[in-house]
Parts: sequence; structure tokens; C-alpha cells
Amino acid sequence: MGVSSRFHSVRTGGKIHHLLRLTALVPALLLSVLVVAGHGSPAGAAPGQEPTEAELGDGGETAEEEEARVCAFTKAQAIEVNEGPLGSSIWGRLCQVVDGAPTFAEGVTISVAAEDGSEVGEATTGPDGVFIVELPGNGIYSVTLDVETLPEGMSLTDEDRATLSSVRVRLGDQQVAFRLGDDGRGSRSFSDYATVVAKGLRLGLILAVAAVGLSLVYGVTGLTNFAHAELVTVGAIIAYALNAAGVPFWLTVPMAIVAGAAIGWGNDLVVWRPLRKRRLALLSMMVVSIGLSLALRNFFQIVFGPEGRRYTASSGQLERSYGPFRLTPNDVKVIAISIVVLVLVTLLLRRTRLGTAIRAVADNPDLAESSGIAVNRIVAVVWALCGGLAALGGILYGLTLNVKFDMGFLLLLSMFAAVVLGGLGSAPGAMLGAITIGIVQETSGLFVDTAYKFVVALLVLILVLLIRPQGILGQRERFG
Repeated sequence: MGVSSRFHSVRTGGKIHHLLRLTALVPALLLSVLVVAGHGSPAGAAPGQEPTEAELGDGGETAEEEEARVCAFTKAQAIEVNEGPLGSSIWGRLCQVVDGAPTFAEGVTISVAAEDGSEVGEATTGPDGVFIVELPGNGIYSVTLDVETLPEGMSLTDEDRATLSSVRVRLGDQQVAFRLGDDGRGSRSFSDYATVVAKGLRLGLILAVAAVGLSLVYGVTGLTNFAHAELVTVGAIIAYALNAAGVPFWLTVPMAIVAGAAIGWGNDLVVWRPLRKRRLALLSMMVVSIGLSLALRNFFQIVFGPEGRRYTASSGQLERSYGPFRLTPNDVKVIAISIVVLVLVTLLLRRTRLGTAIRAVADNPDLAESSGIAVNRIVAVVWALCGGLAALGGILYGLTLNVKFDMGFLLLLSMFAAVVLGGLGSAPGAMLGAITIGIVQETSGLFVDTAYKFVVALLVLILVLLIRPQGILGQRERFG
């Protein structure tokens, strides 16, 4: 056959050497991407320095989100204004956004009454709009804003909310908030929709990086690996551990990728290759992967703890304008890194002898072996590639949110949906399916409750499969 002569000259040593050369390029490419992405920062901002409000731009968020950002008032700020502990008190700040800038309501009277109606105290806001009313102790109070004392041009969003009744004070002090200005909730601009699509693309690219290894393993072994979720988690945890030990975050990324690749290779060597030699049924191997996933997830919870933790690179991230989009600098870096990695993976599979060997093993392992391809070595390389990509996907996902012991499990269903939507065993299909799932999940939150956004993604998956059962890029197969 032509296929046999095509694959006969493939040498395993050359393939692995070529893979190592490509792997060596990844840190340099990541560094160059980070330098390019850094140019999206506001001018004059030093590395690691938070931008000022003037540098943030004015696009991509709703009026409610903008007001929440520029009018935010914390307990630490209240203590600073009070020049000491707040004690038993009700406190807050009156602020209204005017032309994108916070404007504080000065001279407004705030009064507090006890549950029986007796007056407890009152305060008048200063130039900073802050009020602090001392209380006799914990209890239930009503707080009233005197509308007549509001400065000209300012008004309550809801005049019926001039008095806040049943304000419960349990821990000595309590913050209250009066909304000022027109109610902009529910109104969205083009920038809002563009930003949501961009964040859906970010999620889709992360899913693509994490899921392409799952598709490759299925392609060369037929295994549906539920423990793939823990390969995602372990990469993020390793990066966090190195970062917490003092290693700069961006140096931990290639280190965690190498560790993830080693774990993936060891996973095949210790668990899956012996099971393949025993000719264990694929269904039984899938059950083994479920048990391994449960064991590892509980192990991570014991060692890492149940709380979410953040990388040092995640601190101080504020959204800024990139045309119609509002993204954090980390969002831009995640998108850029994901695109570079996915392009590299595509080139590896389509333009190298190793990629040819991987596709040959996925197409027909027996024919590939008879053509001189060391199938076990190729499978081991695929597992290493799977572990490295899964680790990178976990790191990027942890960078956008936080690192948790079950973060891979939370992504697992989305990764399976991406692989099935794109076409089982097709790496490019997994990438396309992941991007589709990510964008659909995020944009559906604009129209339905966010609790149902994954349901919408699954409905899209079902509709696509009804029209094209083999997936977007899958191949039709005959049975019987």
C-alpha cells in the first residue's frame, strides 16, 4: 500500500529529537509574546505598577460596573477617614459618577433610628461624601438620607429607597449604600458585547490548550481519560508552589510545563502501558481513569487545601481599553500565549515527521508498527505532550481566576464537549470546538442567567451533532 511506503522511512529518534527542538523554542516564544503583550499597558505605567483611574480608559463596562469601580469604598478607607477604629457605627459614602468621574455628595444629612423609632444619631457628609454614625451597640436600625440636603444635580436612583429599614448590625459596624444618579443597570453598549466575546475567546483558547492533549490521547489509544482533569490541576499547583517559593511567576510556567510533561509520560509508563499490555478493554480503562481522577482530586485537596489561591502575577490586575474591548493585561497575555502554543501544536502535527508518525499511529497502529514506527514510544511522546499542554492550560486558567484543587474537574465537561464537538481524535477539531464552547458559554450569559450558560453550550453541541454526527472536523466512519 502507498500508506506503508509513506511511513516506512520514519525514524523514532529523529522524531523525538525534532520534538525536543520545538520544545526548546517554547520559552523563547513565550518571552517574546509577553514583551509584545506588555505594550498594551498604559503609557507611563511601570512594570507591576497599578494604573491610575485616568489610565484605565472608558470603554467596555456597564454604567453599574463603572460606578462600582470608581465609587468603591472599603472599610480600610473608612478607618483612615475616621483616623482610627470605627467602633459601633453605620458608615458609607455618597458618590455619583458624572462624566466618568466620581463626584461626592457634600453636606447631606444621614440619620439613624433604632427599631422602636427613637433617634440614635446623625451625621453630615464632608467633601469626600463619607458619613459615620456612632451606635450604642449591635441591633436593627433604620438609616435615612435627607433628600432635601442633596447637592444640586444629584438625586437618589430610587426615591423610595431614601430610608433603609431593617439594617442589621452584628459585628460592631455596618456599611450602607445609597445609589445616586440614573439607573444604568441593564443597559449595554457595543463595547460590553465585544468584551464578553473577547473573554469567551479567552476561555475557549484556554480550553483548547487543555483539551488538545485529551483529543490526541484518544486518537492514539482510544482512551477516554477522565483523569485528564488532574493533569490540568497539577500544572497549576506546581506553578503556584514554585511561585510561592519565590520563583518569578513567568519563570514557573516553562518549569511547570516540563513537570507536567514528565507526569504525563510517567502516567503512561506506570498505569496505561501495563494495562494495554494486558489488553484491558477500553471501557475498563475508562473506569480506571475515573478512579484515578477521584483519588488524585482528594489527594490535591488534602495537600493543597480547599481554598482558592492566586499567583503573584494575578494581583493588581485592572481592566483597560484595547479598542472596543476591556481586558486585563493578563487576559491579553493568556490569549497571545494560547494562540502561539496552538499554532505550534498544529505545525508539529502537520509539518513534522513526529506529527506524521502520531497521525499514522492514530489512523492504524498495526500498520504504523509494521512500517517501522515504534508505537509505544509515540504513545509515550503523546502522553508527554498531553501532560505539558494540560499543565499550561491549568496555569492560564489559574491566572485568570485562581488555583484550586478541583479546577481541572470544573473544566472537564467543557473539555469533553469541545473534543466531541470538534470531532473525536481530531486535534484541530478539539481546538475549534473549544473556542466555540468558550464563546457560547460566555456570550450566553448576556441573555440568560449565568447559572445556565453551560446548558446553552451543551444545547449547541447537541444541535451540531444532530446535523453533523462526526463533529465539525471529524471523519465519517462505517460500522458493520
